[in-house]
Amino acid sequence: MDSGVNEKEQTFWDHLDDLRASLIRIILVVSVLAIVAFALKDLLFAVVLAPQSSDFISYRLMGADTFRLHLMNTGLTEQFMIHMRTAAYAGLLMGSPYVLYELFRFVSPALYDNERRYAHWVVGAAYIMFVVGTLTNYFVVFPMTVRFLGTYQVSADIDNMLTLQSYIDTLLGMNMTMGIVFELPVVCWLLGKLGLVNRSMMTRFRRHAIVAILIVSAIITPTGDAFTLLIVSLPIYILYELSILVIRK
Repeated sequence: MDSGVNEKEQTFWDHLDDLRASLIRIILVVSVLAIVAFALKDLLFAVVLAPQSSDFISYRLMGADTFRLHLMNTGLTEQFMIHMRTAAYAGLLMGSPYVLYELFRFVSPALYDNERRYAHWVVGAAYIMFVVGTLTNYFVVFPMTVRFLGTYQVSADIDNMLTLQSYIDTLLGMNMTMGIVFELPVVCWLLGKLGLVNRSMMTRFRRHAIVAILIVSAIITPTGDAFTLLIVSLPIYILYELSILVIRK
């Protein structure tokens, strides 16, 4: 049987029940992982706050000067809410393989065998690229942004007083953004399979793509400065060139 459709035809409400059951399982798994991350507060924030100091591995590899950012809290409930939000993000990140598994299991019965093979590849590649994007941000983009902006002074008489809220918002926002941006090769491969783009088209519009990349980078850059704009746009351009390579024709 070529199709993955169930022998017993399901009604709309049956599909809705299956979707609800999948969402409930996803919420439960992500919630449990978030609770575990919340309980492991010291470990969680040792990872999250590591880029604030020159002891971080990326700075040591770059030979950066000794520095340490001093973060402060300005709200009564801010630290607790940041703890909860960061734990929720960690739970979602750790649980994302299971989330993808549940979503794929829900849609796979409607796919043909050849479509299911492509779907396996696409889901796996999308997850790997998201993780690579997150790690690239954590070890490269975010540390360079933090070091430059966190230590930048217009005068020696002015000290930087950074809030914990600003630090966490920038880290989580850039993590999510870079994870999504790194899906570009996967998206281009899919568009190539559908015949909507090809290698010659992407090569011909490379200059236009560079302008578009700079515009998108300016939109997603949380700080709005030229340095961070360059740091964010460079990986996106590399991904664009990689996308040209993954399209066969």
